[in-house]
Amino acid sequence: GTVYDADSDSCVVIQDSRLTPEENYDAVRELAYAGRYADAQLVLSKMDQSDDAVQTYWGGTHRKLGNTDQAMAAYYTALATNPDNHLARSYMGQHYAEIGATEAARVQLIEIHLRGGGDTWAAQSLESAIKLGRGPSY
Repeated sequence: GTVYDADSDSCVVIQDSRLTPEENYDAVRELAYAGRYADAQLVLSKMDQSDDAVQTYWGGTHRKLGNTDQAMAAYYTALATNPDNHLARSYMGQHYAEIGATEAARVQLIEIHLRGGGDTWAAQSLESAIKLGRGPSY
């Protein structure tokens, strides 16, 4: 329930944190990369829920926790807010690739390309997931 605050050089309780949204995103990513998805969700719960990036990370953490229904709902919410959200499309496509729904994964990859994200990590990781049948471990 704490996050690192560079200004105080210490961990602070999320509710007491004066971190910027970008610092909160950094905390969410660090926790998720470390496999601490539930902890990442604690940070997400204190962020602006109408933000499509927050919904994208909810989807990513739920997917990694095996909560695929919640993950997909979060991705759809993110895309309803911002149809150009390449990361939400990539994560959604990675889920499709993991369950063998390759055509659905390809639809998301095509959308990423059509929306200008062909040279992004989102497209590259989804292409890899389609080839391998699984996405990155984080």
